[in-house]
Amino acid sequence: MRSLWLAAAAVVLAAPALAQSVDRAAINKLIDEGTNHSQVMVTAEYLTDVIGPRLTNSPNMRKAEAWTQAKFREWGLINVHKEGFEFGRGWWIERSSVRMVAPRPVQLTAIPIAWTPATNGALTAPVIVAPMSKERDFEKWRGQLKGKVVLISRPGTASEPSRPPFQRYTGEELSKLDQFDWPNHDPEGADRRLKRLDFAKKLDAFLKAEGAVAWAQMSRLDAKLLHGEGYLFTKEESPSLPGVEIAAEDYRRLARLAKAGMNPTIEIDSQVRYDDSDSKAYNIIAEIPGSDPKAGYVMAGAHLDSWVAGDGAADNGAGSAMIMEAARLIAASGIKPKRTIRFALWAGEEQGILGSLAYIEQHIATRGSGNEPKQTGLSRFYGWNNRWPINPKPGYDELAAYFNLDNGSGKVRGIYAENNPAVVPIFRDWLSPFSGMGASAVVIDRTGGTDHYFMQAIGLPGFQFIQDPLDYNSRIHHTGADTFDHLKGDDMRQGSIIIASFLVNAANAEKALPKPPLPTKPAPTDPYAYSNDDD
Repeated sequence: MRSLWLAAAAVVLAAPALAQSVDRAAINKLIDEGTNHSQVMVTAEYLTDVIGPRLTNSPNMRKAEAWTQAKFREWGLINVHKEGFEFGRGWWIERSSVRMVAPRPVQLTAIPIAWTPATNGALTAPVIVAPMSKERDFEKWRGQLKGKVVLISRPGTASEPSRPPFQRYTGEELSKLDQFDWPNHDPEGADRRLKRLDFAKKLDAFLKAEGAVAWAQMSRLDAKLLHGEGYLFTKEESPSLPGVEIAAEDYRRLARLAKAGMNPTIEIDSQVRYDDSDSKAYNIIAEIPGSDPKAGYVMAGAHLDSWVAGDGAADNGAGSAMIMEAARLIAASGIKPKRTIRFALWAGEEQGILGSLAYIEQHIATRGSGNEPKQTGLSRFYGWNNRWPINPKPGYDELAAYFNLDNGSGKVRGIYAENNPAVVPIFRDWLSPFSGMGASAVVIDRTGGTDHYFMQAIGLPGFQFIQDPLDYNSRIHHTGADTFDHLKGDDMRQGSIIIASFLVNAANAEKALPKPPLPTKPAPTDPYAYSNDDD
């Protein structure tokens, strides 16, 4: 009994010390401001309904760059500015139409592929179904494509969903995320991925040489959903031929008619525009100043750019609006942090996480000897982590923590610890005030594919929040359905408050968050593996 009493006393005595790591009074201010005076949905509505899709370097993205800076200044943030990095061309859709004109007239659901050229008026031509996904496929179709619109996707068959499109995590599903993510280092696999990135350029050159007049691909989702993603965004590698994505149902109809010998003909009128007035993309930066200039800074970010099929609401107007709202909450609550709190709205995330990578190279670290060939676009994304050594800059130790939001508008359920067990008890403490709001999970798992990725890759404490999926992956991500209608206001208010609280806790913590060792070049995970050219 005495041992039990001593253990209980130790918990009681430790509780006040633990509680001091979270400023409950500051949290109360953030909750009040974020629930009773929230502006997050007003911000999201302007970004989506008024400005609309924000393809990097497009006119709409330029409007968003100016408007977000103005809002940060209006809310009292300082050092509001944009930081440029070399990107490529602006591009936008003025209008477009794709119709089948034979064997009967049908308006098709379709969208131009980003950064493909205009048709300069209506272009009418027969289609040929010529699936091509690898360079070795070219020989099969040589001499057959002249004067044709080439359908490059294999039609396949319709796929009906086997689970509801809208989902919230259960406790069991969250617990499954709490598993250490074992690294898999495959240098040969990385080289093969880099080689595959050249396929789009080789395909465009082949189609042009064969005399094709345009090309089309099938949407990867049914239900008439479209994406329109394209990655040849520099002036030097711009495609020669117009390209469109056709809804899966319409594409398969064309393929069936072609197979039946009905010789379908389509009309493409793609009125798209390039803008080469400024080849730089811009990250937007703003700050709430800290009281200790030697304590470094903490940071939160989301990507402001989007694709063009929808309005870029869930991806990632939601994250941008919540990051902006977190800044407003802290400023409006009068909280004075010890460390500076920096906010970033990134550009070029959809083309290879290029904005946050540019920030890292400018302020934090570079990789490699400096003699490596220059890489752009997705080649830059896939190649950067294979450069050794990591070369920290003087600003490397100034960043005490980075928090990212880029999984739609779903409720924050917790945070990924990114294989860093030292932060788990700290984050559990920071989440403790929000268990009643549904946020309590701290999982060891890693997540990638967005703007904390390269920070983690150089050993910095960069983290992504866990959010309810909702219908993000099933029908919203990059599609024409990505509009304001699919944003959840209560979820976004909750997320904004939690982000703001994490920033305040990190800014006022006695020590910066623990980080892993500076990464060094790893050994191959399986030194005996044979390469597979198809992987």
